[in-house]
Amino acid sequence: MPIFEYRCNDCGNEFEELVFDRDECPPCPKCDSAKTGKLMSAVRSRTAGGASEAAGDSDTKDSSPAPSGCAGCSGGDCSSCH
Repeated sequence: MPIFEYRCNDCGNEFEELVFDRDECPPCPKCDSAKTGKLMSAVRSRTAGGASEAAGDSDTKDSSPAPSGCAGCSGGDCSSCH
């Protein structure tokens, strides 16, 4: 069962809700208005180094990968790095 993010059109409250039907828009828990809409959530990914980055958060213009610990692997954490 996925958790979706919603915003109330009346009071502007943003909230998360566990829903059974993807098309269901639950009422606002703050003002009880039925005028709510689903928000687009940011996609998160995890890199080999363990860093987490939201899609579109990169401020650098260079999209080349960061240098690793050695030339033998891309994660920088293998037995040949020691």
